[in-house]
Amino acid sequence: MFEFLTFLAVAVCTYCLWRISDDLPDVLFRLTEIQKDIADLKKSVMEDDSGKGT
Repeated sequence: MFEFLTFLAVAVCTYCLWRISDDLPDVLFRLTEIQKDIADLKKSVMEDDSGKGT
C-alpha cells in the first residue's frame, strides 16, 4: 500500500513539474513585458518631473 502511495505522489509531482516547465517560456515572456512596461512608466514619470523643474 505504501509503495502505491509513493508512486502516486511521484506521479503527481512529475505531472505538476511537466505542466510548469511547459508553461515556463510564456511566463518568462510575460514577466519581461511587465518589466519593460514598468521601466517605461518610470522613464515617463522621471521625464515629467524633470520637465516641471522640480
